[in-house]
Amino acid sequence: MSQLAVVGHTEWVEFLRVPHLPKPGQILHAEGLLAQPAGGGAVAAVQLARLVGSAHFITALGRDSLGEQALEQLQSLGLKVSVVWRDQPTRRAITYIDADGERSITVVGQRLSPHASDPLPWDELAHCDGVYVTATDAAGLRLARQAAVLTATPRTGLSVLEESGVQLDALIGSGRDPSEQVPEGSLSHAPTLRIATEGEQGGWSEPGGRFAAIHRGDPQGDTYGAGDCFAAGVTAGLAMGMASTDAIALGCRCGASCIDGVGAYAAMMEQL
Repeated sequence: MSQLAVVGHTEWVEFLRVPHLPKPGQILHAEGLLAQPAGGGAVAAVQLARLVGSAHFITALGRDSLGEQALEQLQSLGLKVSVVWRDQPTRRAITYIDADGERSITVVGQRLSPHASDPLPWDELAHCDGVYVTATDAAGLRLARQAAVLTATPRTGLSVLEESGVQLDALIGSGRDPSEQVPEGSLSHAPTLRIATEGEQGGWSEPGGRFAAIHRGDPQGDTYGAGDCFAAGVTAGLAMGMASTDAIALGCRCGASCIDGVGAYAAMMEQL
C-alpha cells in the first residue's frame, strides 16, 4: 500500500443548489443545503484515502465549533488528521450549484495553513511515497520534499514555491483559473511535470502535450472538487511509479467520477 499525505487547507463549505447565480437585487430560492468540511486540501486527502485505503492530512483549523466539526467529520471520512489549532475563525465558503452543475464559490475569512514551525509530525512525510501540497509556508514545503514524490497546486503561492527552492515532481493546477496561472520564468526551479486542466477540454502537460477529458455527459451532481480529485489521482499515480501519461489518465478518471455526486465526497473514485 502506498503511503500518501496532503499538507493543506480546510474550509467549512455550504452547498446551495440554485437555478442560476443571483442577479443584483434578486432573491433566489435554494433547493437544498449541504454543509461539510472541504477545500482543496481536504478533498484531495479524502480522494487519496479512497484510492489506496488511507491518507494522512496535515492541516490548520480555527479553534471554534466549525473547526471541531470539521476534524470529527474528516476523521469519519477515513483520514488520519494532524491539526494545528489557530485562534482565528475556521474559513467558510458558500458554493452555488447552478442548473448545469457548475459551481461558483465565495470564501469568507483567511485561509489557515500549517507551517513548518507548528508542532506537527513533519518527520512522517519522509516515509511517504507521495505528498500533495495546497497550503503551507516555504519551510513547510521543504519538509514535504522529504517524500519520494512531491506535487503541489499553484494555489500554494508562487512566492512560496520560489522561496522554498524546491523542485516539484509535478505542479498541478487549472489552466482557466486566473489565480492558478504560472507565468513563464516565475519559478527558478521548474517542476519536472507541469499540468494545467481545462475542464471538459481536458488539458495539457509539459512535457507530454494535450490530453483529453473523460466525457460523462451533464453532471449528475456538480463540478465541485473535480480539480482536486484530479490532482490527487495524479499524485497517487506518480507515487505508485506510473508514467506521467498513466498518472494523468488516473487523475482524469478521478475528476470525472467526482462530478457525479453532490458536494465533495459523494461520488469519488474508489480503491484501485
